[in-house]
Amino acid sequence: MKISVSSYSYQQKIKAGEMTQLDVPRVASEMGIEGIDFTELKPNDAPTLAEQLDYAAKIRAEAEKYGMTIVGYTVGANLYQGSPEEDEKEVERLKGQVDVAVAMGAKVMRHDVCKKERQEDGTVVSFAKMLPTIAANARKITEYAASKGLKTCSENHGYVAQDSDRVEALYNAVNHENYGLLIDFGNFACVDEDSAKAVSRLAPYAFHVHAKDFRIYPHGRVTEEKGFSTRGCNKLVGCAIGEGDIPVAQCVAIMKRVGYDSFMTIEYEGNEDCLVGIEKGYKNLKRFIEA
Repeated sequence: MKISVSSYSYQQKIKAGEMTQLDVPRVASEMGIEGIDFTELKPNDAPTLAEQLDYAAKIRAEAEKYGMTIVGYTVGANLYQGSPEEDEKEVERLKGQVDVAVAMGAKVMRHDVCKKERQEDGTVVSFAKMLPTIAANARKITEYAASKGLKTCSENHGYVAQDSDRVEALYNAVNHENYGLLIDFGNFACVDEDSAKAVSRLAPYAFHVHAKDFRIYPHGRVTEEKGFSTRGCNKLVGCAIGEGDIPVAQCVAIMKRVGYDSFMTIEYEGNEDCLVGIEKGYKNLKRFIEA
């Protein structure tokens, strides 16, 4: 197994204007990391597809310069828009992002699938009711990606399509050999699910893996640390891998047990300096993999 890092992990520096996405290959290589996941490319605040494609070529050149593998491309999406016409627009947009991933040289593209049960018109639609539409649209995207030599996947992410049973249902409903799952160890805590149990359920379907850690504060336990609420109103605070309450070492062992032997991507979203958090997490994750 090799270790990669998400460009999202450097958001502190990028938002502060101290780095851009183009700097990530150099900075990551200096830590000894071998690969990168890029979040949606942002050469400016509202890039056109043509601008993203141009930026993708520049990022690919930077990665090659520093001997870095571009492992994945991560984009937002909502495959339940409320009408067939709007769904089709979103599918076409995602096909454009497939082209960006291919131009960048990524091996896999992860896209979200839905945002929330309460729709813009105020109606409530359950995940189970959204699932057939989401799956059909995800299948269209992966069929297009397959024609380009790119795999697609969805992550346990976004509070709705995040529980392991829902993610497994989505995988089964899409039912395409080019489509799999991105398993994020930490994200199960966002819906108050045990990470080790969830990972053991989904591990066989993994196309890609994100390693992440959180400190978990049960509802009512006060902390001044910056964090966010889980679906069940507990609090999560990001931290370096190996310093929180997510059983990352056990999750790594589970992935090894099922024969996963691809990249494992560090995703850091803690409060301390991101370069420090990433480096500590890299050392701990390497130790877990080698155990």
